[in-house]
Amino acid sequence: MKIEKVIVRQIRMPLVHFFETSFGRTLERDIVLVEAAGEGASGWGEVTAGENPFYNEEWTESAWLILRDYAIPRILGKNLSSAEDVAPLTEHIRGHRMARGGLEAAIWDLEARLNNRPLWHQIGGGARREIPCGVSIGIQDSVPQLLEKIERELAAGYQRIKMKIKPGWDVDVVRQVRERFPSIKLMADANSAYTLKDAEHLKRLDAFYLMMIEQPLAHDDIIDHAVLQSKLETPICLDECIRSAHHAGQAIRLRACGIINIKLGRVGGFREARRVHDVAQAAGIPVWCGGMLEAGIGRAHNIALSTLPNFILPGDVSASRRYWKRDIICPAVETTPRGTIEIRDDPGFGYAIDHDFLREVTVREVSAG
Repeated sequence: MKIEKVIVRQIRMPLVHFFETSFGRTLERDIVLVEAAGEGASGWGEVTAGENPFYNEEWTESAWLILRDYAIPRILGKNLSSAEDVAPLTEHIRGHRMARGGLEAAIWDLEARLNNRPLWHQIGGGARREIPCGVSIGIQDSVPQLLEKIERELAAGYQRIKMKIKPGWDVDVVRQVRERFPSIKLMADANSAYTLKDAEHLKRLDAFYLMMIEQPLAHDDIIDHAVLQSKLETPICLDECIRSAHHAGQAIRLRACGIINIKLGRVGGFREARRVHDVAQAAGIPVWCGGMLEAGIGRAHNIALSTLPNFILPGDVSASRRYWKRDIICPAVETTPRGTIEIRDDPGFGYAIDHDFLREVTVREVSAG
């Protein structure tokens, strides 16, 4: 397939409810979308970078520039044998995996549409017809507010609750959640808010039989996580520091984790995500799909990714309405009463673009080709 044109759009949409982590509070999302056209079809990708360089070094503006000035010129006009060719053409760009991954995802979607296949089939997925869903609940203004939100999500059928923690909002809050909900699947996500000096404090979380504690230490650390894991009964799940299959292999060899979160953008797209998946599967380490407050395109890509066989734990992929009054895809992503999302068989990522609404929320656009 020949990539004849690429359009980059930035959209802005307010969240239904603020989302707070140890990095701060998010009220609206500025998201970069990529449309790759060729052979009479278009594929769509979403860049999962945040508005600020807090989760990692990328943010909306950096993704825009990397795509426009570096990544797109390296694939535009190229005849690709498959979407697998995209990563080698852009991998000499240091870092910026989310920007590169958004472009790669668009071309995987394009290839699936040209082959008249669903995206999950194109990437080699399809191990399940429904994916189990969990929710990520940010830091709230009060514990009663947190408990009320958990109650609401459980009533909607979600199979797992992830709560954000940070110093001052951790052990005592988790204790109150456990007292109220003694049998739910519960995990805590620290987003790198602690250091190894906090090991004894974090060990207090062992009392609450959590599924996992996610990325408690530095965003770029593996070694200290191995030390911490040796002190904890609770499995550590690594997120930010796993950017490649090589990193996953290192973490597994060091016994730095018992679980790995795979985020499509963080590892640079489907090609590397599958490699991380395979390394973890070979070692008997389960994986799950993390979320980055995606709009519908990124959400649909996460659904496809989650059909790979080792995604056996409920991920952060949930219904559109948890985040948006109106999504940019039709229909919006919905969950079943069983707390699952059913896989769609339409070509590509499986949903239609709501072009009218997309135009309403687009704040800038640039085209190449």
